Amino acid sequence: MWVIYALGSALFAGLTSILAKCGIKKTDSNTATAIRTIIVLIFSWIMVLIDGSYKTIPNVSAKAWIFLILSGIATGISWLCYFKALQLGDINKVVPIDKSSTVITIILALFFLGEGVTWIKLTATAAISIGTYLMISRQDYNVSESKSKIWLIYAILSAIFASLTSILAKIGIENVESNLGTAVRTCVVLIMAWIVVFISGKQHTIKDIPKKELIFICLSGIATGGSWICYYKALRDGYASVVVPIDKLSIVVTIAFSYLVFKEKLSKKALFGLILIIAGTLAMLINI
Repeated sequence: MWVIYALGSALFAGLTSILAKCGIKKTDSNTATAIRTIIVLIFSWIMVLIDGSYKTIPNVSAKAWIFLILSGIATGISWLCYFKALQLGDINKVVPIDKSSTVITIILALFFLGEGVTWIKLTATAAISIGTYLMISRQDYNVSESKSKIWLIYAILSAIFASLTSILAKIGIENVESNLGTAVRTCVVLIMAWIVVFISGKQHTIKDIPKKELIFICLSGIATGGSWICYYKALRDGYASVVVPIDKLSIVVTIAFSYLVFKEKLSKKALFGLILIIAGTLAMLINI
């Protein structure tokens, strides 16, 4: 069942990127992230109330609280970086870098979670790494050199902190209901996001957000909520080094919709890179 939840996470995550991109054409990315997080928070706590996991709050250990909070901080940083990169760069470039967090996660899972490494997993990791490189190689850039460096830095930081999120969350939710863990982490992300908004002085721009973009931002939040619930349910019951790659299959959904909505096309080299990423990701399932 955790594999099904992981696939559901991938579907919703893929839709999240497209909906978010539609909502940050004129809206500041940090402000959009803060608004989205409100939606995710509401969504996640509704699920906690429905499944009754709020009753287990007194049983959550101090260790679990610490790692859930740390995971929330890592998530917040990853989100802020990701949506800034998404606002500055093309979806077809930003998303592959973000999905490369799979490689980092596998390495961290080996050292911190004791999850073994097989030749199949190593080969799959190499395929994902090469595929990511092919999709973001310099000659495919359609933006200026200075601008590409800016979004590239944000995208790389997003991948690094996304990897830390998975490892910290895995440790923090071993004995915690997945929906409750998601809700707690979302509270941390919400606080972080709004702190950034106020520090940057963007709180006054909220009233100027176009209604159409606001709708897309909210829809993106709903999609994120669905993805999170599926993801952490899968992460609690399954292997982090397998759940994360399956979740990264959202790149297929994102690339498909980026072509339909934003007319972003892939070169032959980038397409081959995408195939390598998908093949490497699917190969991870062999390790189940």
